Amino acid sequence: MDPFLQKRQMCTPQQATVLTESVLQMLIFDMRPLSVVDGTGFQQMIAQFNPDYVLPSRTHFTHLMEQKYNTTFLKVKEILKEVNSPLTLTCDVWTSCATEAYLGVSCHFITKDWQMKTLNLATLPVEERHTAVNIMIWMEEVIEKSDILPSKMKVIVHDNGSNMVAAARLLEEKHGWSSVRCAGHTLQLIVNSALKEPSINKATSAARSLVEHFRRSELANSTLKKKQQQMNTAEHKLIQDVSTRWNSTYYMVERLLEQRWPVTATLSDPEVTSRGKHYCDLKPEQWVLLEELVQGLGPFECATVFLSGQEYATASCLPQLVKGLQRSIQQTQFETSSGKAFRAIAGKGISERWENLNTVSAERDNPLVLAAAIDPRFRKMKFISPEDGTRVQSTVEVLAIKEAKAETGIHDDPELQQRRGNVPGGKSALDNLLQSDSDSQSEEEEETQGDKKIQMVRREVHMFFTEAPIAKQDDPLSWWRENEGRFPTLSNLARSLLCIPATSTPAERIFSVAGNICSQKRTSLTREHVDVLTFLSMNKLNDIA
Repeated sequence: MDPFLQKRQMCTPQQATVLTESVLQMLIFDMRPLSVVDGTGFQQMIAQFNPDYVLPSRTHFTHLMEQKYNTTFLKVKEILKEVNSPLTLTCDVWTSCATEAYLGVSCHFITKDWQMKTLNLATLPVEERHTAVNIMIWMEEVIEKSDILPSKMKVIVHDNGSNMVAAARLLEEKHGWSSVRCAGHTLQLIVNSALKEPSINKATSAARSLVEHFRRSELANSTLKKKQQQMNTAEHKLIQDVSTRWNSTYYMVERLLEQRWPVTATLSDPEVTSRGKHYCDLKPEQWVLLEELVQGLGPFECATVFLSGQEYATASCLPQLVKGLQRSIQQTQFETSSGKAFRAIAGKGISERWENLNTVSAERDNPLVLAAAIDPRFRKMKFISPEDGTRVQSTVEVLAIKEAKAETGIHDDPELQQRRGNVPGGKSALDNLLQSDSDSQSEEEEETQGDKKIQMVRREVHMFFTEAPIAKQDDPLSWWRENEGRFPTLSNLARSLLCIPATSTPAERIFSVAGNICSQKRTSLTREHVDVLTFLSMNKLNDIA
């Protein structure tokens, strides 16, 4: 009994707490099912690491996960409360493999040190119909739960679905949020319409069948590897496209062109391909068309990848980028009639779908044009006419003056001034007769200081727009970090505009995480725990959880 009683305990309560927290972090970060802790192999591995550590039950880890969610949610609310600049929302609706619908909402802002920040607010389970009114109500529930005032939101980014567009319009009417359609989704619609041209569709379908043949035939695939080695071609696998993503078709065709001669040699080998299968190879004119297609799709793929980023400014680049796409598609030389049809359809799609992208009007601010104007790379606004550029500059000046007045507490509502005699606290005719010279002097000083502030803001705006733009590859947020002292009022305006994402990709990334959580092995996972796990996993990536 003595050796047993005197045996040294290897795992103290403090160590057990650290190990339990480590297991919980692994479950959250790697999006593993909580049932992992019940697995025999996992328990044996933990016992091998520390035999004296008793692994808690699955129920215990569920309670820990819920506690961590509550703690992390409080952190997120505190972070958002400290943000002084306006916020931007991205949202999207997704259906899991268990046919359960969720509304994903992300929040975007720029920190005091000019870092782009994205936080997941919710993966809200939704059971009712996805009507515009319901989506509006769900969005309001999310921001209310996060203790965010509707007035702090300025822009909402969404896809082109009719219900989403209608919901954004309702939110704009009710709260004044500007609606921005996802540029990635718009590009998807433009390219898909061009790929539906009959001869192009036939060529891509033939390419798809060819790739499927190699993916299904082990002999053809192994022979392809040998041909790649013999021809000194990169040993890359063929790529199968996905119908919902046009850029996967671009990657499929690009890889197929890279492997054209090894693929053709493999198909020509009678030991690999029977005579009845020779139809798998593409016709010479189809290979030519695919080469032109890759050339035409290249700029769209480049634009999609760039606009999908969420750690740098993207919306401010959209007006110039769309103009560049139009120029690129017109300058690309196509020899085949199908290639020329692609150019015509894609060019028409850009013109029609982004017809109002650069619209400048006195009645309604355009957040994308304003974001481009406040971006030091595009402040010359060469993507619009000089007359519209002058109007945008005037709008920026008005917004900057409004920002300065909000900071200093200056109010100059004309209607309020007209009603001053009847408003409590305002000055009546008798007050004006009885006021002292010192009162009059203080009013004049206040008015003079207000005028001085306005003049300072106007000089600030004029100086900003007269300076030379920075290089296109430079980071505008770094520029603002270095020049914030020179442009104190415009910097606040820049924070509210440059945080707008050009796409709803951040919200869609929520569903990439949720898709791993709502796997086939976890279809019985409750809707609330899907929200909890997704929230923790997404904000863990942002160093919050």
